[in-house]
Amino acid sequence: MDKSKPRKTGMARLWELASRKKVLVICSCILSVAGVIVSFSPFIAVYYIIRELVAHFAGFAALDTAYLVKLGWIAAGGAIGAIVLNFLALMCSHVAAFTTLYGLKLDFTRHIASLPLGFHTRNSTGKLRKVVDENIEKLEGFIAHQLPDLAGSFAMPVITLVILFLFDWRLGLASLVPIIISYLIQVFAFGQSAAQKFMKSYQDSLEDMNNAAVEYVRGISVVKAFNQTIFSFRKFHDTIKTYGKFVKDYTMSFELYMELFMVIINHVYLFLVPVIILLSGTTVDYGAFALASLFYLLFSVSLPMPFTKLMYVSQTGRQIADGIERMDKVLDTPPLIEAAAPKTSAGYSVSFEDITFSYNDENEAVAISNVSFTALQGQVTALVGPSGSGKSTLAHLIPRFYDVAGGAIKIGGVDIRDMSSDYLMSIVGFVFQDVFLFKQSIADNLLIGDKNAGREQIVAAAKAAQCHEFIEKLPQGYDTVIGTKNIHLSGGERQRIVIARAILKNAPILVLDEATAFADPENEQKIQAAFEQLMKNKTVIIIAHRLSTVRNADKIVVIDKGKVIEEGRHDTLVNAGGRYSRMWEQYSSAMNWGIAGKEFYENRQRPTGTN
Repeated sequence: MDKSKPRKTGMARLWELASRKKVLVICSCILSVAGVIVSFSPFIAVYYIIRELVAHFAGFAALDTAYLVKLGWIAAGGAIGAIVLNFLALMCSHVAAFTTLYGLKLDFTRHIASLPLGFHTRNSTGKLRKVVDENIEKLEGFIAHQLPDLAGSFAMPVITLVILFLFDWRLGLASLVPIIISYLIQVFAFGQSAAQKFMKSYQDSLEDMNNAAVEYVRGISVVKAFNQTIFSFRKFHDTIKTYGKFVKDYTMSFELYMELFMVIINHVYLFLVPVIILLSGTTVDYGAFALASLFYLLFSVSLPMPFTKLMYVSQTGRQIADGIERMDKVLDTPPLIEAAAPKTSAGYSVSFEDITFSYNDENEAVAISNVSFTALQGQVTALVGPSGSGKSTLAHLIPRFYDVAGGAIKIGGVDIRDMSSDYLMSIVGFVFQDVFLFKQSIADNLLIGDKNAGREQIVAAAKAAQCHEFIEKLPQGYDTVIGTKNIHLSGGERQRIVIARAILKNAPILVLDEATAFADPENEQKIQAAFEQLMKNKTVIIIAHRLSTVRNADKIVVIDKGKVIEEGRHDTLVNAGGRYSRMWEQYSSAMNWGIAGKEFYENRQRPTGTN
């Protein structure tokens, strides 16, 4: 798409997307219109049949039987022809719809894959799932059903008006009056600014409810563990109530308009009968007038269908258009900028050179401000500091979750923005505290680290990560699918599989973000043993709250409020009496408090009078 031109919106955007298979879509619309035209032939044939019967009412012997049979075949052929043409129209539209849907979902998933990883941390799973599963999916219904219906619905009123004025323009005009009134009611109701804002609010409330639903399902174990109900999960409960109240209020606000519309459009004969009575006193040819009156009364029964369908198709189109606009907002998010001439690095030291970064450019709050330090190759560099100080943000900047606003991050002296994203991700490995394993076999999960690894390499990585033993005890060993047939792993076991995956990748730079935060003592010991294998001869950057895990680091960098306030080895920083020294004192006091608490408990259990 030409970025210099504004993206189309509304029905114009829907047509643009449908035009990806323009020939099929046009054929579908033409066939739909042809089907509408042919569908009127039974009414016209019936009119001429009635006229022939009325003309020879006094003596049926004079009826032209061959002519009546011919009209009967025309009526039957018109009905069958309309069905066939509509079937062909739907065939063309469905092929166009599914092909367009496939291409659009592929384009969308490719685009979000090209976005910086930070985009996915800011946008919830529920929001993106709604775009793919609902907003894009609804386009299939629009192209497959509503677009040919729309073409037919626009053609049907035109043909209807031609027929209305074909036999008696006075009765045709009387039939047209309720149609015009109904149309004006719809314009007044749905053309208001409040109605136009509804679609955005409607989609927003759906999105909020989806996000809350995903969060609730993910946290269902916590809800059940504390014997709570959905009503205790206030966010989800509130979004459901808000959505229900909003839709109810909006629906009730259109109650009067819809009632008027349906009453008028479904009772066209109420406008016809007075006109017929008035005209009957001045007509000369009573037979022709009676025949025309009968035809218009019968035909009025079919008038509501095209106009009602047009209303619903137009309303559905607006809903789909708003959903597509949300998809377009994601598509308009700029992808990660790739270097025109990608470079590679000779070394793997990571240098932060006067880094400045903010999550929102319009927000004055700066997450990282003028940070400079170097994590040397082959050494362990630890980032410590209070929660919210910017440690994880710095870790996320290394693989370009986000691009810095100022300064540069360099690996081996090369700016990471001058590297291809594939190369950058190949030289940086991660182990985060939030462990994610795919619902696949353990071997497949490990192969994410290196898709070309053989079974021997997989087993070797698992042994190094201290997880081979428990994997062997599973029903199918390395071929066991996680999450099926009651196969579940503990947090520590899942963490060690992730470490094995990182060992298999064998990237020269390793980022560990709170990797042992939730491990129990036994698992932590095994995880630390796995880390020893993982960190050999690598540039390691560790983020940890447990200061005991980083006291042997080659360098400790203390971060506070997005700035570096101290750096050095553990003993040096403790003796300096600065922020790290106070943190270590507080940490040591907390550890001693735990031991004292245990001794106090044991003393309370000792019988009185014993030593």
